[in-house]
Amino acid sequence: MSKTDQLRKLPSVDEVLRLDLFAVSQRHSRQQLTDWVRQGVQVCRSRIINGESLDEANVIAQIIEFVRQQQAADAGQAIQHVINATGVILHTNLGRAPLAPLAIDRMIQAARYANVELDLASGRRSRRGQRVMKLLAQLTGAEDAVVVNNCAAATMLVLQSIASAREVIVSRGQLVEIGGGFRLPDVFRAAGVILREVGTTNRTYLSDYEAAVGDDTGAIIRVHHSNFRQTGFVTEPTIDELVAAQRPSEIPIIDDLGSGCMEDLSVYGLSEPTVTHSVRAGADLILFSGDKLFGGPQCGIVIGHARWIDRIRQSPMMRAMRVDKMTLAALEATTEIHLRGDAISELPVLRMLSADAETIRRRCEQLIERIGGPSGAEIVACDSQVGGGSVPGRLIKSFGLKFANSDAETLAVSLRSGLPAVQGRVTADSLLLDLRTVHDHELEPLATRLRDALAGGQDASA
Repeated sequence: MSKTDQLRKLPSVDEVLRLDLFAVSQRHSRQQLTDWVRQGVQVCRSRIINGESLDEANVIAQIIEFVRQQQAADAGQAIQHVINATGVILHTNLGRAPLAPLAIDRMIQAARYANVELDLASGRRSRRGQRVMKLLAQLTGAEDAVVVNNCAAATMLVLQSIASAREVIVSRGQLVEIGGGFRLPDVFRAAGVILREVGTTNRTYLSDYEAAVGDDTGAIIRVHHSNFRQTGFVTEPTIDELVAAQRPSEIPIIDDLGSGCMEDLSVYGLSEPTVTHSVRAGADLILFSGDKLFGGPQCGIVIGHARWIDRIRQSPMMRAMRVDKMTLAALEATTEIHLRGDAISELPVLRMLSADAETIRRRCEQLIERIGGPSGAEIVACDSQVGGGSVPGRLIKSFGLKFANSDAETLAVSLRSGLPAVQGRVTADSLLLDLRTVHDHELEPLATRLRDALAGGQDASA
């Protein structure tokens, strides 16, 4: 059959849609199916033009297979529960901090009608998130607080509200690039402030800041190093020293902490600046993320002196950056947990971070027992990471299951493709499941997924 004849015999989109695609059409709209079928027809058209010979039956089969591939790809993009076996506690691709049960319950309540801006005692309208702000002030010892949708927004809002069209002094060694390729100089520019770099990449002294202060200075900012750590010939002032710097009182010290650490992590061999230390040091404004070591939902939290918080709250950008009711509900519950002193036991992030390696090894043994039969799994020592730009460069001793498989990537794909999805770490010749980041209640579904994948009988509807 000639190329022209083959092209003429390509089925129409409507013809294909009349075929038995019921299993697909149950999950997707007619419009989505039509787009996929149209793309499938075009793929076949291109193959024929490029010299491939396709009979009518082969064309239909290829179009249907193309549609099913698109269905699988679409299912992999839908937001769903993933068992995190990577060992990265604050895994940005997996949504960073998993929420405490109390926070999840509070979000479910808020998903209905909720008293977001209503005082139930008086029946009058209240300020949005009023109780959350009070709780954050109580927890940190700050005078007041505001909450926006993430820490980058908090940085922009603070700079714009406090130092618009003026200079903001920052150490050259702190001009970091944050997630998504956004660079701090770009954030400064977008906020409408003038970047005033001081010091060198590795050494900045208090005298550098003091020498840069002038009539055009709007603020001094310290920025968390995020995903990197400098060692060796390195110097930069502490927040205590910055607060004590020679400067006019109307120039605030802004401490962009990023990680939102509330607990002293030194007992676990980790070092991270805490929010409460910055408050005690006298920083005027402190910024941090809600979904990192604070253990709550994604948001940017700003605490500090009331006069500066008031100015931020009055910014016309405040409404554009405000959080929704479900974020407020989860943040409120998370803050209550911190205030009760139950953060280590109730917040998943801190519970995973504080677990000793022996506890993780026993979890590996339990998982092998649950899998049952020969699995080829070997318990190995490994290193976990905090992740999320927190405690950069530090590793935590852990244990995991290693599956030495000639096709580790195939096993990894199989685990990612079922329900619940499982994300591990693939090396050159094996798949590693670090169980530090796997909850106890996830061991049974993980064992089921492993049995199916190892047997080659994965069931995506399991």
